[in-house]
Amino acid sequence: METARLVWSRLPHSEEGELDGVELLSNTSNRNGVDSLDYEVIENYAYREEQAQRGKLYVGYNVGVKWFFALLIGIGTGLAAVFINISVENFAGWKFSLTFNIIQKSYVAGFLIYILINLALVFSSVYIITQFAPAAAGSGIPEIKGYLNGIDIPGILLFRTLIGKIFGSIGSVGGGLALGKEGPLVHIGACIASLLGQGGSTKYHLSSRWLQGFKSERDRRDLVTCGCAAGVAAAFRAPVGGVLFALEEVTSWWRSQLMWRVFFTSAIVAVVVRAAMGWCKSGNCGHFGSGGFIIWDISDGQEDYSFEELLPMAVIGIIGGLLGALFNQLTIYITRWRRNYLHKKGNRVKIYEACLISVITSVISFGLPLLRKCSPCPDSDPDSEIECPRAPGMYGNYVNFYCSKDKEYNDLATIFFNTQDDAIRNLFSAKTIHEFSAQSLLTFLVMFYTLAVVTFGTAVPAGQFVPGIMIGSTYGRLVGIFTVNHYKKLNIEEGTYALLGAASFLGGSMRMTVSLCVIMVEITNNLKLLPLIMLVLLISKAVGDAFNEGLYEEQARLRGIPLLESRPKYEMRKMTAREACGNQKVLSLPRVVKVADVVSILRSNKHNGFPVIDHTRNGETLVIGLMLRSHLLVLLQSKIDFQHSPLPCDPRGRSQAIRHNFSEFAKPVSSKGISINDIHLSSDDLEMYIDLAPFLNPSPYIVPEDMSLTKVYNIFRQLGLRHIFVVPRASRVIGVITRKDLLIEEEIEDSAITELQSTSVRGQRHEKRLLVRNADAERPLLSGILVQDTDHTLS
Repeated sequence: METARLVWSRLPHSEEGELDGVELLSNTSNRNGVDSLDYEVIENYAYREEQAQRGKLYVGYNVGVKWFFALLIGIGTGLAAVFINISVENFAGWKFSLTFNIIQKSYVAGFLIYILINLALVFSSVYIITQFAPAAAGSGIPEIKGYLNGIDIPGILLFRTLIGKIFGSIGSVGGGLALGKEGPLVHIGACIASLLGQGGSTKYHLSSRWLQGFKSERDRRDLVTCGCAAGVAAAFRAPVGGVLFALEEVTSWWRSQLMWRVFFTSAIVAVVVRAAMGWCKSGNCGHFGSGGFIIWDISDGQEDYSFEELLPMAVIGIIGGLLGALFNQLTIYITRWRRNYLHKKGNRVKIYEACLISVITSVISFGLPLLRKCSPCPDSDPDSEIECPRAPGMYGNYVNFYCSKDKEYNDLATIFFNTQDDAIRNLFSAKTIHEFSAQSLLTFLVMFYTLAVVTFGTAVPAGQFVPGIMIGSTYGRLVGIFTVNHYKKLNIEEGTYALLGAASFLGGSMRMTVSLCVIMVEITNNLKLLPLIMLVLLISKAVGDAFNEGLYEEQARLRGIPLLESRPKYEMRKMTAREACGNQKVLSLPRVVKVADVVSILRSNKHNGFPVIDHTRNGETLVIGLMLRSHLLVLLQSKIDFQHSPLPCDPRGRSQAIRHNFSEFAKPVSSKGISINDIHLSSDDLEMYIDLAPFLNPSPYIVPEDMSLTKVYNIFRQLGLRHIFVVPRASRVIGVITRKDLLIEEEIEDSAITELQSTSVRGQRHEKRLLVRNADAERPLLSGILVQDTDHTLS
């Protein structure tokens, strides 16, 4: 007992500053654990010299590698999805087969076995998350959305997060909790893309120098976008829906070249998943095949609809908006309670909580069908492949559970004592009118809705797509029952209303429209229902927006992720850039700075960008660029750029640029990078100087101090910036650029050149300045800096 107590007491508690899906950050200190990303290309002299050495062959090679990485992301995400689905289906299949075999002899023994199996699977999931990969908890979509919005959260794209997400999802979904694996698959795709982009994991000795081709945040952002689309395509077998999901829901920046690669990645995922399912049909994957990936074919369902049915369909949209908004609000309250009280007690409480919810879910899913009276099987249709009752332990409709007669079935067990994928397939099924009673559907709706609200936020990987589909299809089928009884028409299918209900709840909770509409069409294989799905989505989103924001936006706010939404706040119209800066003091650096001064400045504040100033021969002060904190730390750590003289070595700084490779300044993905406390300098080092000219950004974005904050917001977000200089009004204009000035004729028409023209440096004969600026004239001093950092934010 003493040994067991000692081992249990050594279970690690949540670490300070570590952000996961459950351990949330307080409102006052939430940005201390997050950092902004540098999506802007720093076109300093070091970068330009490196680009000048690369010819056309390298440009073509770079484009080819990007397409090859898109191929690898699609294959990797597809294989991960296949592995998760095969594992979940086999665990669930073995669980239900064993339970059905035991309950033929004793329902009590079968009940205990069912609870223990679910408890073991859930315990394995929560143990992996709390002890190995805390960042793998939750769906991961708010974190990935924040990353693509320009926020870097430590730990969300690491190798251990990927492993924890995969095996944690298997345990939580296989254990029967009211959650899905679709949201985690988006996070898994993003992790695979990020790991491929950085060449693997150096910590676990799984890296390759050949794959380490993309060091910039812009390239990583494109790869992570491909991974997000691949995750949705793998989860729903919906490649087009995956592309639209990445475009509509998670990305803040888009371009046509990225669209092609994302589409290619999603297509590869569809091919991999299809090939795996074909291989499993021959019985190579155990129980996988009858359940498997989400696809509910209702093409043989309702062929047409009448004008009178639009009213109940609109009612479904209203119900979806109300229940979706209520779901979001309840999860906010419970998440705050967990953050402020429950999860502060450490990891053991998280394990207790997940195991308790597992036991409650198992008791409800097994016990409630026992209280339901069985119904006689309907008359068999010779043309139908549906068997009533189904054989014990097999997939399908009409479950014979605790029924005294052979030709009876338990409608509540058909949707409760089943995997979620098969329960949805039963709710969507056509030609099964009156299979479910209104009382059973209402009971399931109340209980499963409550379980979904309580389960969301536990320390396990959790997606909300499938629980949302379960909830929506339940009340949708309930409305379908009333519609059938009211209109007395034979061509009305309850399964069609279940589909519309699923779409309405997802629209009311997640507030997606276009991507969700395409996903629902792809997974149901019924294009005729497209207008109806669009109708209920528009209604449910409008109703939900009247109460609160979408699920992912609310969860991102609770996690302390400072997202910049697509539209600025209304109050910004009355504010200027100068007012947004407030009374902050601009801390600048001279061009040639003493090492001791740099160390003092870095230790005294947490700013991530510093204006660099220089003096002309007339004694005037000029702003010559922006120096990043991370670049300063690299220079201090390397020490090769230290000099004894306080004078510039070269007016253009070219002599020092060749000492560094531009990739040396790239911060490792999902990492805090170098800290000033990690750098050790001697007293002689502190007395030396650094010329910052070769390493600063000579052309940062600048706005006048009286510009509307709304315009500044749009520039900041659409360009993916981290800093904007705010300056007084310029004294004169030296040129005006119009559209014709930007239409420069190219001698080489190459798609590779077009794709990389934003980051490549043209030769001397093609040099034509697009930003006309007088380099030696009066550059006004700064009034302030707008940043997206730990100190100030536009949001």
